[in-house]
Amino acid sequence: MRRFIVQVSIMLVVLATFFASSAGATNDIRKLMMPGPLSNAHAKLEDDCANCHIVLKKEAQSNLCLSCHKDIQQDVNAKNHFHGRNVVVAKSECYACHTEHAGRNHELIQLEQIIFNHNETEFALVGGHKGVACSSCHIAGKKFREAPHTCFACHAKSQPHKGNLGEKCETCHVVESWKKVAAFDHGKTKFPLLGGHLKATCLSCHVGEIYKNLPTNCNSCHALQDVHGGKFGAQCQDCHSVDAWKGAKFDHAKQTKFPLLGAHAKAQCADCHGNNIRSKLDMSCISCHKAQDVHKTQLGDTCQDCHGTLSWRQDVKFDHGLTKFPLVGQHIAVACEACHETKAFQGAATTCIACHAKDDTHEGRFAKDCASCHSPLDWNRVNFDHGRDTKYPLTGAHASVGCYGCHTAKNVDKASLPTTCYACHKRQDVHRGSFGTDCAKCHSTATFKSAFIRK
Repeated sequence: MRRFIVQVSIMLVVLATFFASSAGATNDIRKLMMPGPLSNAHAKLEDDCANCHIVLKKEAQSNLCLSCHKDIQQDVNAKNHFHGRNVVVAKSECYACHTEHAGRNHELIQLEQIIFNHNETEFALVGGHKGVACSSCHIAGKKFREAPHTCFACHAKSQPHKGNLGEKCETCHVVESWKKVAAFDHGKTKFPLLGGHLKATCLSCHVGEIYKNLPTNCNSCHALQDVHGGKFGAQCQDCHSVDAWKGAKFDHAKQTKFPLLGAHAKAQCADCHGNNIRSKLDMSCISCHKAQDVHKTQLGDTCQDCHGTLSWRQDVKFDHGLTKFPLVGQHIAVACEACHETKAFQGAATTCIACHAKDDTHEGRFAKDCASCHSPLDWNRVNFDHGRDTKYPLTGAHASVGCYGCHTAKNVDKASLPTTCYACHKRQDVHRGSFGTDCAKCHSTATFKSAFIRK
């Protein structure tokens, strides 16, 4: 036994001396001592054992592994990914898990996928990812660590948006289910969803999965619903609200400078605007009512001076007091047409006789100055004071004489008569002119028959 120990010791010394003297010879001997071929991954390192081993320093082997696998070295140093997070790995040598010299086809990674704790990686499996097969993310022939971590990297082919929404799937989707979409805050866009828009589906507006540079005006989406056929233009919001497409209301008073009052409130849009509802109209009455102008523009184009908005024919007001013939008395109740024979309402005479010639029972005895006796308050009410209104006061018997007693001539130009006695009493002059024509020398107005003679 002692001899055997001595022989072994001598052999070890010889081998050590041999190894120290010749690297090539040492490697050949090591290869003779190699327990088996390396795996395909390390086959190129097989010619030089020093690539992975240091003589008599087994604990240094992991450092040689990490010198090649620098990405694993970074994970360990940064305590990231599986090799940096797993407690067992941190306390073990590489060969404890990754055994070599077991043949070319030996699998170096000895992990049980069923019991592997994915939480020790940078991508914990939660939600719908829990039931996904490893091969769905870890492609054969690639390292496990090379599996993508972003949603888009895995779901690019299955997402229907064709990349139009970018690559941040997590903005809308949740890991519980790909089809379950998280609430998207449309208020952060330039088009917050209000009213009826809140119930609309995304594809209602984003046809063809187009989400950028879409128009925000109503007509771009609702053109097909425009029952007006474009007559009212593209500014749908002038009448419609986001609460409901139906029940449109246009406030003509607030949204235009022409509030609809009276009969205008009942008018249809097309009555004024025709087929082009967005056209700017002249707000003057005559621009719309020229065809109804029975005056043929002879009274100008300021219809509102006489007509109101309640009714074109009935709501007529005109201040006749602003003319040269103010209406007073019973003239106020007289219809316009009674004096104005034409619709021009111009050129009407202002004299009484012009309208009341048929009412002149005097047959022209007092000329045409009706106003000297008659008042517009009442045609039959006569107010005439001969003493006040003429230069010939009626005294004596004259006071009881009827008007026609002196005013006998008809259709005269002037109502005034001569004021001499002889002008009226010539036929009663029994003196036959012997005493001249100045009857007042002997007679008085008390009676023509008696006379007094001056001495």
